[in-house]
Amino acid sequence: MDQPQPEVIYKDRMSDADALMWGIEKDPALRSTITTVTVLNGTIERSVVRREFERISRRIPRLRERVQSNPMSIAPPRWEIDPHFDLDYHLRFARVPGNGSVEDVLRMAQPMSMQSFDRARPLWEALVVSDLDGERSAIIMKIHHSITDGVGGVRLMLELFDLEPDAPERPMPEAPTVRVLNQAERFADAFAHETRRQARFLSGLAGSGLQSASSALGDPVRSMESLGELAASTARVLRPVSHPLSPLMTGRSLSTHFEHVTVPLDAAKKAGKTIGGTINDTFVTGLVQGFRLYHEDHGVELDTLRMGMPINVRAAEAAEVAGNDFVPARFELPTGSADLRDLMIAIRERMLSARDEPANQLVEVLSNVLNRLPTTVVTQIFGSMMKGLDFQASNVPGSPIPLYFRGVEMASVTPFGPVAGAAANVTLLSYQNDLNIGLNVDPAAISDPERFVECVRRGYDQVIGLS
Repeated sequence: MDQPQPEVIYKDRMSDADALMWGIEKDPALRSTITTVTVLNGTIERSVVRREFERISRRIPRLRERVQSNPMSIAPPRWEIDPHFDLDYHLRFARVPGNGSVEDVLRMAQPMSMQSFDRARPLWEALVVSDLDGERSAIIMKIHHSITDGVGGVRLMLELFDLEPDAPERPMPEAPTVRVLNQAERFADAFAHETRRQARFLSGLAGSGLQSASSALGDPVRSMESLGELAASTARVLRPVSHPLSPLMTGRSLSTHFEHVTVPLDAAKKAGKTIGGTINDTFVTGLVQGFRLYHEDHGVELDTLRMGMPINVRAAEAAEVAGNDFVPARFELPTGSADLRDLMIAIRERMLSARDEPANQLVEVLSNVLNRLPTTVVTQIFGSMMKGLDFQASNVPGSPIPLYFRGVEMASVTPFGPVAGAAANVTLLSYQNDLNIGLNVDPAAISDPERFVECVRRGYDQVIGLS
């Protein structure tokens, strides 16, 4: 039997953080597109695929909703069921070119990921690829980051895939009700939303104000120190950076190149434990070592890299609310340590420090403030923050057990996160005992991607060798 999944709450408006992500795409270099490539150990019938995507589009209303925004409104954009939803636009079928390898599928996924979404439609597309070697098939899924973060993407995957090969066909839900608001209703809805939100904000502010006043009366010196720490932390989170730290990966373009690396989960976990750390420490250290080796192969000395990593700040009670709840942390990492164990310790300390930034608690408040600025200004602010990154990295836990698409076993699923101004985005998604690592690189920054992926493999081999 399939394990029942908890109900997810789909709010009718974007959060301020999601709205910010949506708005900054005025600069195409800051697009937030997530792409996954799933390989299946078998073939799947077109009619079966179509039924399953029809079903999840009804089960997950966000897949039938378009974004409705009003430049004259201060309320975040509204999610609204597309009255003209057309599954055949979002779901397409093709045969793999070349020799039918996974690399051939990745070459198909590249241009798909580069294309912007039609903003008049729901923000996802899927391409089902047939005739891979070994009688395999694949599903390329492209989705806008404003719909979900990585954790939510895994939740979506569990709606599409079964936990058992002989799982019964899931029932077809009713299609969601279509209700298109007129202009007067939109104004009233936006006004009511802002009224509720400001009331919550003022209530929280009053509560925190009383607590702060009490704290200030009891320990005024410590209270001032805390405010100073918060202000300094906010400045660090929002600080502009003029250029990347790598002297080699300086070019930027709108193009992408996909590669993938697989690392054994148990070996990565064992390597992390050598310093009292986790899989994430192995993941980032192996990647940093790969960057260092790539620079060495090009005769370039590298001392430090600037990394971006989403830090989950979702509260436990908000775990089943659709959307994003993370801080786009940025920090510098050392690369020059001759001892890999010392390097892993240093990297772990930097990541823990970024996770504990006091300003992380203000992500929604800061997003609210930024959303009230002109879009051009906000885009410039985020461009100054993101385009100075050398790379972005993200670690998403996936399924520890096999998954099936109507009886056909999933062989692998590899994620490719948005580059968003960096030289590369490297995203990890675990599946059974594999860490599937997708490398989305900007070829203007990393002009030799084949050598780069080999350097990354060598880096992980060296780090895993610590265990």
